[in-house]
Amino acid sequence: MILEMKVPSPGESITEVEVASWLVEDGDYVEKDQAIAEVDSDKATLELPAEESGIITLKAEEGDAVDVGAVICLIDMSAAKTSGTKKKEAAKDTTIGEPAKVVETAAAENATYATGSASPAAKKILAEKNIEAASIKGTGKDGRITKEDAINAVPSMGEALNEENRKSDRKKLSMLRRKVAERLVSVKNETAMLTTFNEVDMKPIFDLRSKYKENFKTKHEVGLGFMSFFTLAVVRALKLFPDVNSMIDGDFKISYDFADISIAVSGPKGLMVPVIRNAQDLSFRGVESEVKRLAIRARDGQITVDEMTGGTFTITNGGVFGSMLSTPILNPPQSAILGMHNIVERPVAIDGKVEIRPIMYVALSYDHRIIDGKESVGFLVAVKEALENPVELLMEGNEKKALEL
Repeated sequence: MILEMKVPSPGESITEVEVASWLVEDGDYVEKDQAIAEVDSDKATLELPAEESGIITLKAEEGDAVDVGAVICLIDMSAAKTSGTKKKEAAKDTTIGEPAKVVETAAAENATYATGSASPAAKKILAEKNIEAASIKGTGKDGRITKEDAINAVPSMGEALNEENRKSDRKKLSMLRRKVAERLVSVKNETAMLTTFNEVDMKPIFDLRSKYKENFKTKHEVGLGFMSFFTLAVVRALKLFPDVNSMIDGDFKISYDFADISIAVSGPKGLMVPVIRNAQDLSFRGVESEVKRLAIRARDGQITVDEMTGGTFTITNGGVFGSMLSTPILNPPQSAILGMHNIVERPVAIDGKVEIRPIMYVALSYDHRIIDGKESVGFLVAVKEALENPVELLMEGNEKKALEL
């Protein structure tokens, strides 16, 4: 019996996926629930498990876009399990003797004849660049020079270059990366994005972490990092400035009385933005535990589409890569994003004296269509105040109780 495996829906509104890689080969025997492929949607990379055991026949190539519900492979469930896996073999010429040579010679002559020829559009472009067609290696059929080849051609600068040391690679972007690129461009084109900056004296947080981090980790089995302080400072600021926790939907403004905080984390497939749900209800331990859980799932490629959608505000930390200052780009349809950066000791004035303090620059990018300058600046100042006075503003004056120690 032949089973037709169809592409399952990875999430609402997703109509197609792209075959990122096959984990098996055509003709292999696969076990039920064995991962046979990785597929990219516009939101995540997911593994596709075999629905039954049997010999598999692939119906799509790596890089192919396949509609949700379309057949992606066949599984012959009546086939016996083989002792080994069938490997892909190069196509073999079954012609015997001289005819094969004749075919190869004809193909070679045809390729030689076409090599160096250019389409009319390519000829025009090459003429404008003053480039000889014979110096270009065409990528079209039988070596024909295409318009794209002509556009990408670079005039020689005189001395011949060693091409062995000037290699390049052309690789199609994943569906996830293409979707990210599309969304980022749309943000720049469709929003009135501005960024406001401030600096935070991190010494109070440094002091708290130095004092309690060992006890915190021992009791809760998770580290006391910076993200819990920033998340709870953001939650407090969102309550003070609710417009920052709003979104535009056509001619309407949607506001939220909860804070679902998206956090940007780096995964094997690139940047991912899972969501901490109901952050307004979480303690320091709760935030740190959720950050750890989501980061591990992103790292292991187990993050789901549902875990990356629906946030109301985003925090991104470029400081882990050494960024001093940047303008984070909005995560649509959200209206604001907070950028954290690296912490550097800098001289600052404290009570009329110069002291060396650990300083972090922070940036808030926001959509000026819905958030005015007063709200954006006020929000960032509120974040700064909470981070510089965490015991009073984030811990209600009792750090041990807040840290559940």
